Amino acid sequence: MTDKHSNSAVGDDLGLQAYGSKSDGYFAGVRRDFLDLLSPSGSARILEIGCGAGETGAAAIAAGLCESYHGVEIAPQAAKVARTRLTEVLEGNVEQLELPWADQSFDAVLMSEVLEHLIDPWAVVERVAAKLKPGATVLASSPNVAQFSVLSGLLKDRWELTETGVMDRTHLRWFTAGSYRRMFEEAGIQVDTVRAMAEPGPGARAFNLLTLGRLRHLTVRQVCIEGRKT
Repeated sequence: MTDKHSNSAVGDDLGLQAYGSKSDGYFAGVRRDFLDLLSPSGSARILEIGCGAGETGAAAIAAGLCESYHGVEIAPQAAKVARTRLTEVLEGNVEQLELPWADQSFDAVLMSEVLEHLIDPWAVVERVAAKLKPGATVLASSPNVAQFSVLSGLLKDRWELTETGVMDRTHLRWFTAGSYRRMFEEAGIQVDTVRAMAEPGPGARAFNLLTLGRLRHLTVRQVCIEGRKT
């Protein structure tokens, strides 16, 4: 479902137009699960790609998890708010921005629900990986296209875009758990864990039990990876 070959001139204006219709809540929310995986040392420099309004970064700063927190955000209004909360915010399309930091600058990077919005996420992961120190923490998540809701639509000859969710109309790429993992491994990230963002519900747990876990990927809505720069 993914293709590395595309026209990189297509994304910026279309992306801004699409995000302009999103509510403020789309850019809000704290990834507590990611914060729990960060080192408590308090000396880290953290980078977040797609930082939204900066709520996760603000929570990390408030908890003393970092020395500085830097974000990249395409949506102007969200970036404006994030600047009041974070150490530094670059506004613009990460695929076209010149990342101003030296290589091996950061101790951790967060990429929450952002890579699916990019034309060439593989190239972005490689560029971001270069900015990480050896051993730096890598936390990322994106929707899983290999899930029951999508397969059900395909069986009905339907591929319909929506305002939110896995079929969000601002998504340009779709991943399975396996393809998501490979994208990071090819960029020099050792992936330690691939998991679902949320625990499966009763129906999904019953299905996984009956299928001996062999089709567990069909019950995963969001794929999360935890890794580190090698």
